[in-house]
Amino acid sequence: MFFVDTIEVSGLGNRSHLAGGERTAVVVDPPRDIDRLIAAAARRGVRISHVVETHVHNDYVTGGLELARVTGAAYLVPAGARVSYDRVPVHDGDRLEIDATAGLSLRALATPGHTPHHTSYVLEEHGTAVAVFTGGSLLIGTVGRPDLVEPRLTEDLARAQHASAHRLAAELPDDTAVLPTHGFGSFCSSGRAEGGSTTIGEEKTRNEALVRDVDSFVTALLAGLDDVPAYYAHMGPANTAGPAPVDLTPPAVADAEEIAARLTAGEWVVDLRNRVAFAEGHVAGSLNFEAEGQLATYLAWLIPWGKPVTLLAESAGQLAAAQRELVRVGIDRPAAAATGGPARWARRGESLASFRRATFADLAGRPRDGVVVLDVRRDAERATGFVAGSVHLPLHTLHHRLHEVPEGQVWVHCAGGMRAAIAASLLDAAGRDVVAVDDSFDAAERAGLTVRTA
Repeated sequence: MFFVDTIEVSGLGNRSHLAGGERTAVVVDPPRDIDRLIAAAARRGVRISHVVETHVHNDYVTGGLELARVTGAAYLVPAGARVSYDRVPVHDGDRLEIDATAGLSLRALATPGHTPHHTSYVLEEHGTAVAVFTGGSLLIGTVGRPDLVEPRLTEDLARAQHASAHRLAAELPDDTAVLPTHGFGSFCSSGRAEGGSTTIGEEKTRNEALVRDVDSFVTALLAGLDDVPAYYAHMGPANTAGPAPVDLTPPAVADAEEIAARLTAGEWVVDLRNRVAFAEGHVAGSLNFEAEGQLATYLAWLIPWGKPVTLLAESAGQLAAAQRELVRVGIDRPAAAATGGPARWARRGESLASFRRATFADLAGRPRDGVVVLDVRRDAERATGFVAGSVHLPLHTLHHRLHEVPEGQVWVHCAGGMRAAIAASLLDAAGRDVVAVDDSFDAAERAGLTVRTA
């Protein structure tokens, strides 16, 4: 008998996997906070004998090197990946024994496309394939994007993705479970993944790479590529060099005077509370990145890399969860932190800042004189429809382009409200009169606003 446990890294849209038998197990593509995997292995009563990477990741800092060090496991990395530390290089066709008693082995299958060295791993029980860990190759209904390595390689890698998907489909039984790392909201996915599980047989009927010829697949894939988060530029080098162990101990406590001093120094003070609470009252100059949203993705995307960040949280638990999210993308130690609420974070006698929240119906019912409608969605989203007359500045560019926002009261929206709240906090910190549209974009046309596509 074998098991496969999936460890969700939902904030980044990724998954890691622990697979094994009664005694030993392998971990595939671990996140940096390795304690979760060690705990999962302990619950199963197994020893982690192998840690494997499908590729050098571009979207998060791996925990593989540290997990192998702590557990004494063999650390396997595709041979074509140039890394600065000792590891077991993996070649196409290599086979490792995972649990002899259970008859479990892992077979490496070269699947270039997401990266040139990408490798999938087939879990076999007594020689029969039962699952395949596909990393950023074959995802659910789509594939990993091919444009994260080098622009000159993108088209070749897209064609390699098509070939790799067909290799998996040809060599593995239809009932083989497909267990990718990316595709659950990750920007490493080239398209939207639907559903939580799949098999080779199911992918043969619906996956873009398996139902289209190579030329039409490549054309559609390249045309549909979305923006790349800025912090991706730092993930590959960190993983190539070998990430340091993480420190999740609580940061130094900041009082109101220190918070004010850090704001004055131009540092980022990030309020982790939900957007409703933030809009009602917050320390002037602080920025709102909800702990329950895609905190790591958007904070790492927007913040100037290396700038000190102070975290303001409602509770010690919220702060600890945020730290865990942030170390996964290389924001290792907050400069300081405080818990409680804005009444404790503001200096005595200092008024709290606030701004209004509204819906698209509120916007439709308001005279447009003196009003700026700011759309902070990405280019691909705006292409599907936008409010006539709106200004478009994608969120990830806004902090560099605040000067481009026209004069007037700014009504800022995204697709659902979370990114509008981040944008509103940036505008509010810059002294603008802002209203955060906390509503689904689908409601805009129903509210009577004119929505155009060109």
